[in-house]
Amino acid sequence: MRDTAINRRTLITGRQLTMERVVAPPGDEIASILVQARPERLDAVEAAILALSGCEIFGRDPRGKLVVVVDAPDAGALGATLNTIALLPHVHSASLVFHAIDVC
Repeated sequence: MRDTAINRRTLITGRQLTMERVVAPPGDEIASILVQARPERLDAVEAAILALSGCEIFGRDPRGKLVVVVDAPDAGALGATLNTIALLPHVHSASLVFHAIDVC
């Protein structure tokens, strides 16, 4: 058995402790975002979200709520998409409610 220092990240993720660099598993980031928008502008907000890469509308409430599912290549792209949605005109809030890594 090799004498290897315990790395918190490898311990938490359950990866084998080695001297090699920790590499993120292949796969996509999948998230669900709850968007609250002005009800009278919901169609425009929905169209703007659908124009973003990897976004689809899963649910819609005419009172101004959308459930958006996002498929992104990595966490950075997912965060950028969340920020883009939050900054759209007529959007009051965009909250991440679910996040998972789809490991192929």
